[in-house]
Amino acid sequence: MTWKKALAVTTAAGLALSLAACSSDSSSEGSSGSGGGDNYVVVNGTEPQNPLLPGNTNEVGGGRIVDSLFAGLVYYTADGAVENEAADSIELEGDKTYRVKLKEGQTFTDGTPVKAENFVNSWNYTVANSQLSAYFFEPILGYEEGVESMEGLKVIDDTTFTIELAQPEADFPLRLGYSAFFPMPDSAFEDMTAFGEKPVGNGPYKLSEWNHNADATILPNEDYTGGRAPKNEGVKFVFYPTFDAAYADLLSNNLDVLDSIPDSAFASYESELAGRSINQPSAVFQSFTIPERLEHFSGEEGVLRRQALSLAINRDEITQTIFEGTRTPATDFTSPVIDGHADNLQGADVLGYDPERAKQLWAQADAMSPFSGEFTISYNADGGHQAWADAVANSIRNTLGIDAIGNPYPDFKSLRDDVTNRTITGAFRTGWQADYPSLGNFLGPLYGTGAGSNDGDYSNPDFDAKLSEAANADSTEAANKSFNEAQEILLKDLPAIPLWYSNAVGGYSSNVDNVVLKWNSQPDYSSITKS
Repeated sequence: MTWKKALAVTTAAGLALSLAACSSDSSSEGSSGSGGGDNYVVVNGTEPQNPLLPGNTNEVGGGRIVDSLFAGLVYYTADGAVENEAADSIELEGDKTYRVKLKEGQTFTDGTPVKAENFVNSWNYTVANSQLSAYFFEPILGYEEGVESMEGLKVIDDTTFTIELAQPEADFPLRLGYSAFFPMPDSAFEDMTAFGEKPVGNGPYKLSEWNHNADATILPNEDYTGGRAPKNEGVKFVFYPTFDAAYADLLSNNLDVLDSIPDSAFASYESELAGRSINQPSAVFQSFTIPERLEHFSGEEGVLRRQALSLAINRDEITQTIFEGTRTPATDFTSPVIDGHADNLQGADVLGYDPERAKQLWAQADAMSPFSGEFTISYNADGGHQAWADAVANSIRNTLGIDAIGNPYPDFKSLRDDVTNRTITGAFRTGWQADYPSLGNFLGPLYGTGAGSNDGDYSNPDFDAKLSEAANADSTEAANKSFNEAQEILLKDLPAIPLWYSNAVGGYSSNVDNVVLKWNSQPDYSSITKS
């Protein structure tokens, strides 16, 4: 039978927001606007960290473009359901093999057919080249870092292939809409460098141009036949230096959709946008990570210091005064909108504000090895993070009496480059926007040993064992129990310091309607219409 399952995601009512609109093609400083008479929907974005390869894109700037250029076996609807996209059916044979049948007649934008081997070759390429999303293929039989091909992938014919897992995985089918699982055409493998600059996809849009550090434009793919067919003439992503600049353009109708409101406007955005604002729960978790390699932050001393830092942060005060109720203090490492979330985990009290206990733990750590110098929290200045980073640093400084400060990087890419290259010298802002709706998606990719997004290089065999236990569970409920037990290990070790859950908070201009922020807080670009 065709595999189809509703995602266990809680969303706010009234996701679709619309108003009658009129167009504008002017722009202000910091934006290139719609320009040239083209009636594009103009949205905010950030310069992608890497070339636009599905298997090597694990950040939002590149991800929002890649997701629009490619079609996976399935896709996630705005309200959190799974629908077949390139797949005609995904059938479970036995307990760990899936037979995938593709829809007939699909093509890439270069006119070549979408075949089973395009999926298999792309997935194998991601693993063989140890790309950032290779970790997502770990469940497949024969997975090994750098292996040329996984024995669990078999092409049956042009429209059929099978996926055999090493063991049953309770949530594996949920993952197949994530960008790591997108196909690439044959031409990609002839020159992957050129392909990354102008990828050829099979999704609802095709790339028109990418002006580095400025903007990127995507146009409708007239040959796309899936469920995300564009209702507009194209989308232009403008890479703003700050959210304040983007918000100014939104107020003047030079930007059509902004999916994050700057903290300077939290108190006023609802009245200023006059019914064109959005504030709803989403699957976004915020934290800061302290690398295991830093002096004073490994072993028993490191655990004491991590717990002390967490207890020194007044999350309630910061979310109310800085974020005006658009954030909720974290009680775990996942998100309340994901099925299985729990707010009563053992050890979760370490996420409360307890100055006296924080001082005691820090003193115990100092007795092992005195701490001196600065404690820095790095963040990208183009993302509207200065106010909270400074507030968190102030809370730590006032509680522990150490020199804690925020450390701004000019943009997201430069921060991520230092994080990825392991050249960053202190703590740094981290967070997770769900790829697929499972507790495991917030845990394995970030904290599993050797995982692609494990930026702090955390490794605990007990935690890894709980991930394996969850993967081998015979139901989502059993898997969630193991995932939450894994979280209780994280609450002791604190490889990252949970801060809060982010609402999807944004707004749109009077030039557009049918604006929807999806379950994972990203705009549903294909549904937006413009007059």
